[in-house]
Amino acid sequence: MAGSLVTRKRTKVKTGCITCRIRKVKCDENKPSCKRCVDTGRTCDGYESPFRLFTCQPETNAHAGGSASSKPIRPTLDEITPQDIYLLNRYFSTKTMFDVQLGCSEEAQQCLQASLTDSTIRHALSSLRALREHLDTAGHVPTSVAQQNPSYDYGLQQYCMALGGLASNLSSPGSHGLKSALRCCQIFISIEQLRGNYAAMTRHILQGFRIMESYRARPYLVTAKELAPAHHEQLPFVDVFLIKLFIAPCKFADPPATVDTSGTTMPVSLISPNRQPVESRDSRTLAPDMRTELTKIATSTLAFLSKVSHLESADNALRLLPEKASLLDSLESWRLNLELAQTEIRPPGVELLSVSFMRFFHQILKVVLLGALDSSPDLYVELRTENDRLQGIASDLTENMKAYRKWSRIRSG
Repeated sequence: MAGSLVTRKRTKVKTGCITCRIRKVKCDENKPSCKRCVDTGRTCDGYESPFRLFTCQPETNAHAGGSASSKPIRPTLDEITPQDIYLLNRYFSTKTMFDVQLGCSEEAQQCLQASLTDSTIRHALSSLRALREHLDTAGHVPTSVAQQNPSYDYGLQQYCMALGGLASNLSSPGSHGLKSALRCCQIFISIEQLRGNYAAMTRHILQGFRIMESYRARPYLVTAKELAPAHHEQLPFVDVFLIKLFIAPCKFADPPATVDTSGTTMPVSLISPNRQPVESRDSRTLAPDMRTELTKIATSTLAFLSKVSHLESADNALRLLPEKASLLDSLESWRLNLELAQTEIRPPGVELLSVSFMRFFHQILKVVLLGALDSSPDLYVELRTENDRLQGIASDLTENMKAYRKWSRIRSG
């Protein structure tokens, strides 16, 4: 018809790398890394969903006996009760097995509320609950035995379904999809911590950070005179959730001794740089001075991130830059002190698990702070280096966790 408006429906492109699809920009689809990401200093996440971390095993009827342990996890909630919030707050971290208090009640309530209408979050929560209840019941058992448990199998099945749902949401994310993705990141982080797979946990962490950065979860400085406001209001903050998880005191009991390749048993210790070396006689020695200082930096980082979230002008943002620089300097000083403490251990041994956790937490704080307020091209190059470093620490932590669980089984007989 003459004079009529012709509306052409845009076809959604579902090819391209994950990074370009999240940013909603055209990807040149160069392999293995697209040129668009490389030229802008970003990390190209490739062409497969980063959330597909394992293949779900098919269900079997081997355990269909109606035993108490095979009782299905409640898939939905009719209403959210204080007990539900309390349990999820505990399930977020394995530290709560040692009666450590977490401060994630707000995140727990938000996830539970979202699960009433979001099946992806519901599957993720069902997975976390099943795997945590299995761990609470079975404790540290060999993986081959754990995988024969119906609760464990159900947890992996639900995890797989949540991963698939999230990959679908990310193909064309709107405001609801972004919130769902970030809440799932929080739950997946907890699931992989529960499984002791810190390498996979870190992939979820970095993906959550990239989503927050791509969709401007917080304001940031474009120039010294221009502040870009948050693009989406009230997106879940994966970094704040993560800091809350790790700021809680770690109470893993480290082995009182390690064995070198020759079979010689060696005492291990860790000291604060301002103290004399003392052989560790307590398996719960956690380098309290080092831990206390890192906790202070983490608490200050949470306060700093809160200020960034509420920025309204470039002038106020500029006033925060010295605080960011001071926090980064504190982190570097802490790292140097830790290395000094490590060199004073005589004789050297395998690093304590508690120290590995502190290294991991330290690197998380550094990555979080580097990305705050900044959008310069140099940032992406620096973040890529620090993200790779975080992934390496996570891989080491996964191996240390395996050794810890093996020691725990031997100790418990």
